[in-house]
Amino acid sequence: MTALILALIAGAVVGLMLGALGGGGSVLAVPALIYLLGFTPASATTASLIIVTATSLTALYAHARAGRVRWKAGAAFAAAGILPAAVAGAASAHLPQAVLTLAFAAIAALSAIKMLRPAYTARPKDGGVRPGKAAGAGAALGTLTGLLGVGGGFLAVPALVTVLAFEMDAAVGTSLLIITANSLASLATRSGTTASVDWALIGPFIGTAILGAWDGKRIAAKVSAPHLQRIFAVVLLAVAAFMLADAVT
Repeated sequence: MTALILALIAGAVVGLMLGALGGGGSVLAVPALIYLLGFTPASATTASLIIVTATSLTALYAHARAGRVRWKAGAAFAAAGILPAAVAGAASAHLPQAVLTLAFAAIAALSAIKMLRPAYTARPKDGGVRPGKAAGAGAALGTLTGLLGVGGGFLAVPALVTVLAFEMDAAVGTSLLIITANSLASLATRSGTTASVDWALIGPFIGTAILGAWDGKRIAAKVSAPHLQRIFAVVLLAVAAFMLADAVT
């Protein structure tokens, strides 16, 4: 019963962050699964991908209805990351747990640092879009998703803004399409590990995450985004420090 309550609370927090900030909340899913629910790093990344896929699909539907998804550009960006996501997903099962924990702590810290920086603004389009750079960014994001089980919204959004010169609202909506595609590709290579996932905990986690995402959108309308980002970044830095200490001891 205690584990179920923790799963419900953790899912709600992840969903709130995703809904309020448009990305980054899924970075909390893996440490919550490991330290609150007792998952191993390998099973936590698989479970996180399931959670990310479900919540991203829900949020994608909402953003698509609002016209904030650029399907063609998003599909091209996602296509570059599908193969890396699948390969990284298969490779992650063979990596030591300490390596996965260290890598995740580094990504969590990077996410926090990016959130503490001023918001990205689109570059002028005088130079046009560079297909090679866009493909490289898509491949890097796919690798990250497959290896660590995170959606990568905290990297996808700035990449779409700076590389493809998207407006922020379009970048947030389109990033959900990319995250969903990469997560599904990685899950396809983990078919043998999804059977070991504790669905009695993951199901409620997903349910409250989806509900929390809708509430997060309402919170974002009342509280300034920079203030929310600073709070979340501080929490994320603390999580990264804890995971780093746990991995090296």
